[in-house]
Amino acid sequence: MKTYKVNVNGTQYMVEIELIDGAQAQAAAPVQQAPAATAAPAPAAPAGGESVTSPMPGTILDVKVSAGQKVAAGDVLMVLEAMKMENEIMAPCAGVVAAVNVSKGASVQSGDLLCSIN
Repeated sequence: MKTYKVNVNGTQYMVEIELIDGAQAQAAAPVQQAPAATAAPAPAAPAGGESVTSPMPGTILDVKVSAGQKVAAGDVLMVLEAMKMENEIMAPCAGVVAAVNVSKGASVQSGDLLCSIN
């Protein structure tokens, strides 16, 4: 068993890793993966628009903008709850919200399109 110090976003964790040889690995039960979800592909941002995607998996607690609304860079677009923390998703640029692709209470995965700004 080896111990490593891992730094994740400024927080250090001690992690122990056990190395097993090939015979032990074959005797171990295989790891099952969850079946892939067959969801419809996420809509793309309009041509020339800025896509705002989810930085992490979580639940949308509040949507503070609607399509057609003007926003400035840094305005809060929505609130995403992830790991019991509320994260404000902010506008990366100024413009007009072209589309809002999520609603309050929606579960999102990392990289899902939340909204687009023209």
